[in-house]
Amino acid sequence: MSRSLEAAGIVACALIAGVLAIAPIAAAPKKATAHKLNIGRAATPAEIAGWDIDIRPDGHGLPVGKGTVKDGEKLYMLRCAACHGEFGESAGRWPMISGGAGTLASHDPVKSVGSYWPYASTVMDYIRRTMPFGDAQSLTNDELYAVTAYVFYLNDVIKTEDFELNERNFGTIKLPNESNFFDDDREKTERAFWRRNPCMTNCAPGEAKVTGRARALDVTPETSKNPKVE
Repeated sequence: MSRSLEAAGIVACALIAGVLAIAPIAAAPKKATAHKLNIGRAATPAEIAGWDIDIRPDGHGLPVGKGTVKDGEKLYMLRCAACHGEFGESAGRWPMISGGAGTLASHDPVKSVGSYWPYASTVMDYIRRTMPFGDAQSLTNDELYAVTAYVFYLNDVIKTEDFELNERNFGTIKLPNESNFFDDDREKTERAFWRRNPCMTNCAPGEAKVTGRARALDVTPETSKNPKVE
């Protein structure tokens, strides 16, 4: 190596050492602290109330109001029948909301309000949030009770046209299929099967066997009964 290159290398090393010597040691990162981003604003109580409209099976969240089956029939014909049919039988491809009693165990189950839905509050909560289609949340509380009462009447849950549904007697309404719904209890009933280190390979005893085939499990509704899709 020439003396000039050797000297240049010594100078370069010295400069690097000097930089390292005077460079401050990086400080430990500071713990993140909460701070406002100054984006948007806090929601007002009125705005929160507009979203907080859920109705639970125990009646929590029911609005104050009342409506009879007879009043509900008029509203239903005006704002609901075009999609769901005059008697809840559906029009076109829209869902049936009545009928189907006793069909859940058949090969062609009909999941209407009366045959399948679990709670009266499920019906009212859904109508309150999403109906009428294209004009959701336009019903007053009294209209909401009236239409809900008429839907129950179509499903023989309410028997008379002069019945008035309100927040005080709503808890007495029970749908036929409620007893077939239950809370998820796997934390208790399946705890014995839980393992800290679950088996991942060759876990089933014996040889795997085919117990059923898709073509034998025909749960598709009959074509003749399906609504036509345009």
